[in-house]
Amino acid sequence: MKSNGRLITFAPMHADIVDLRQFYHSELGRLAEQSIAMALSSIWSRLPDERLVGLGYAVPYLDRFRADTERTFAFMPAGQGAVNWPMDSVSSTALIFDEELPLPDSSIDRVLMVHSLEFAESPRETLKELWRVLAPGGRLVIVVPNRTGVWARMEHTPFGSGRPYSRGQLTSLLRETNFTPGATAEALFFPPSKLRTVLRLRRAFERIGRTLWPAFSGVIIVEAQKRLYQGLPVAVRASRRVFVPVLAPRGIPTTRDGV
Repeated sequence: MKSNGRLITFAPMHADIVDLRQFYHSELGRLAEQSIAMALSSIWSRLPDERLVGLGYAVPYLDRFRADTERTFAFMPAGQGAVNWPMDSVSSTALIFDEELPLPDSSIDRVLMVHSLEFAESPRETLKELWRVLAPGGRLVIVVPNRTGVWARMEHTPFGSGRPYSRGQLTSLLRETNFTPGATAEALFFPPSKLRTVLRLRRAFERIGRTLWPAFSGVIIVEAQKRLYQGLPVAVRASRRVFVPVLAPRGIPTTRDGV
């Protein structure tokens, strides 16, 4: 959109945490989780003694890795909202801004992005921040809606919101931000229908789709490794978030020396 000769862009709105939880508790959501988890297992099997961060809404998939990791965190963007996770122990959830993660440099071994990159205000800045917190040789897996898939066109699932990607777009973005793309996978070949007769055929759709029409999967899954031999330019990045301090509750007058 143009206004007064200037190009105005709009960042995609985050999926709401209530909608995400509701989707993954539905039959369609459980089957989608199984399909994506199977594809993820072909890229990551076990992560022994590694530090893992799930960014976005990755909690349906983190339980599969948590038992082996040194520690696992669920980072959820403020625009989305957060829930406590895991349910059976002390919460490892943090509400964050994805361009300023509350982590020191080179402190994380793996990052799993689900329902994240397609909602990022600035995908390049988000990936640069992940490059910063990943340890040398650290790996990132991104799950994003496929631009040519059916799921990106259906708004009754979270994969129908945000900015979908093609494999080429995702690969170019990773290379621009100093990642080396590696293993790939696809998932969600069955249509996002709520009809039980269609859902019963999910396994057949997944099996045939991987063979006959991989370009039309619902999601693209790409692993990338932090590249070290070409450093990012050193620059001071000013925060694009404005924080307003609250020194006293509204409506309560302040007094001096506690009087």
